[in-house]
Amino acid sequence: MYSIKPEFEIPRYPLEQMGRLANPMLQIVEGTGQMLEHKDDILTPHRKDYYFLVYIKTGRTRHWIDMTPYTIKPQTFYFTVPHQILLKEELAPLHGTLIAFTEEFLALDDNQLLKKLPLIQNPQNGHELILSARDVEFIEETLDKITREYHQPSDWGNEMVSSYLRVLLIYLSRLYTEQFTTEDRIIDRQLVKRFQNLVEARFTELHQVADYADLMHLSAGHLSETIKVQSGKTAIEHIHERLVLEAKRLLFHSDQSVKEITAQLGFEDASYFNRFFKRLTDQTPVGYRTTIREMYH
Repeated sequence: MYSIKPEFEIPRYPLEQMGRLANPMLQIVEGTGQMLEHKDDILTPHRKDYYFLVYIKTGRTRHWIDMTPYTIKPQTFYFTVPHQILLKEELAPLHGTLIAFTEEFLALDDNQLLKKLPLIQNPQNGHELILSARDVEFIEETLDKITREYHQPSDWGNEMVSSYLRVLLIYLSRLYTEQFTTEDRIIDRQLVKRFQNLVEARFTELHQVADYADLMHLSAGHLSETIKVQSGKTAIEHIHERLVLEAKRLLFHSDQSVKEITAQLGFEDASYFNRFFKRLTDQTPVGYRTTIREMYH
């Protein structure tokens, strides 16, 4: 698969890494089979500080999102959010359209609709959307309008790009809901979203439900009960799953020691972290690292 460099730390790339930008918050690129700039950077594990959406028209290659490998397929839509770990196994020509934008771009939306969309929230840690012939037709037509306005500036061009992109993200969020969400989960999730956003922002420092309940001005019991009803998981399960996911990312993609990962995730004691990880995964951290690297190398 790839070799991990000694003392490797997973880098985080800003949007500026993609090249000279006309708009520092939004970049749209039409892939015509050319090799990417900074190509060596994407052949090692990394994170992006921005949302990354790609419609693949033609081409095949393989890459990783966190611990899951994906084989790129034509006429398929792929997306990542800032916290995920990405890795390409090889470089191969691809044709399609790439859209990248920052949190600051989302903040420009007056009513904050875009930040609430399932595709942006990505509660299921999805990455791939399967498209029907009708979806392909709509997406290609919308992307053509977006790229034409983006690359040929004219009066109200930015507003046109934002409007078309808004339509595209809503359409893709409908597909996300259809493909990743079961009917019994399509309910009012406002509180669970607030909770998940807090966990995402503070999971390395706050490990207890009561900590998040205080931030949300709720009792720990009420928060736990509501989260369970709305999401099917208890509040502490959400916290623990996020900690385990980050631990797995670091064990798989970096060469940090268990002691270093323990500190990075906010655990004071490595032996406690070992017990915590084993209780939730049935493996020790070292055992998990050995098993998954043997499986995919």
